[in-house]
Amino acid sequence: MIEERGRVLSVEPGAVWVQTMRSSTCGNCAAKAGCGQGLLQRLGSGGRMGFVRALTDRQWQVGDEVLIGVPEDALVRGALWVYLVPLSLLFAAALAVQGLGGSEPQVILAALLGLSAGFVLVRWHGLRARHNPQLTPQVLRAASLDGVPLTNL
Repeated sequence: MIEERGRVLSVEPGAVWVQTMRSSTCGNCAAKAGCGQGLLQRLGSGGRMGFVRALTDRQWQVGDEVLIGVPEDALVRGALWVYLVPLSLLFAAALAVQGLGGSEPQVILAALLGLSAGFVLVRWHGLRARHNPQLTPQVLRAASLDGVPLTNL
């Protein structure tokens, strides 16, 4: 389970909106210079706060500190969909047109169309899976059980 601490911002039936503090491990990683997240962090891209809707079966109050989590396999499957599907369709379309004797501009156009079709397929899959509770973050427990309060939020 991949876990993140946060503070409850609002409550709705069966779910809460949680504000999380984005953290980076760039200081501890061996690939400091080659990491995309490290580059975005240095460029100041995006805010450090994240807002996540997490499912829960308990009653929480606004301001409660909670620990939310999502299963690792959901993250891996999501990454495969986001990266592997568009790239696979890009290469498949380009190789198919090249195999049929297409010119270089036709191969490039086919590759772009394959990539676009991959993005559409990922979007379609995301819309179908967005209400799947196994892929949605869950509130695991109160974060105060960890003994360290959230002072940065």
